[in-house]
Amino acid sequence: MSSIHIDGLSVAHGESMLVDCSFEIGRSLALVGESGSGKSLILKALLGLCDTALDVRLQKRSPFEWNRGKSVALVPQNPFTALSPLTRIKDQMFLTNERSEELFSLLGLNISLLERYPNELSGGQLQRVVVAMALGSNPKLLLLDEPTTALDGDSRMVMIEQLLSLQEILGFSLLFVTHDMGVAAALCEDICVLQKGKIIESGNLKKVLENPKMPYTCQLIEADFKNREYRK
Repeated sequence: MSSIHIDGLSVAHGESMLVDCSFEIGRSLALVGESGSGKSLILKALLGLCDTALDVRLQKRSPFEWNRGKSVALVPQNPFTALSPLTRIKDQMFLTNERSEELFSLLGLNISLLERYPNELSGGQLQRVVVAMALGSNPKLLLLDEPTTALDGDSRMVMIEQLLSLQEILGFSLLFVTHDMGVAAALCEDICVLQKGKIIESGNLKKVLENPKMPYTCQLIEADFKNREYRK
């Protein structure tokens, strides 16, 4: 699996620089930082979805033609806002019935759910539906915007296991945006720690977690550990 190099990504608003970073996406990269660090802004910049008032500059080297919605796809944080509540799931897939059923099967979803409306599915089922939608075009790069945040512990683990399985089968790279170090460690090989729009630490995820160099990284790890203890 060839690496994708983001050699320079900057987002500015007037004189204020909001994001200024470079990174490499191999098999799987977690982009970790607290709220407001610039994680979601980076995703929007990669997808060309930033507000026109922002000055976005992006240089990338990729083994494939960068094409939003085809070679690059997004799984949003909140599936409830990504789906129309008035339309059956099958009519929102924009895929052939055979392809929809194939993806549902890979994600452990009963194909009968295609006939239902979003409000008839659980949060975990809906999140897997939007993953199926994103994978419909066989993307080379899958962007994940904290898709496990609203899930309970069991649903979160199911989602992680299925994403890892799908990656083995379909061969896509992952860029996972999150503030949850535990989920990042379960899903990704590498990490970039983002603070105020800049990457302050990066490398193999397990090595960074075992031996963080920056105080900010230590704070994120400690905060995540306390949150997991609280969730127990």
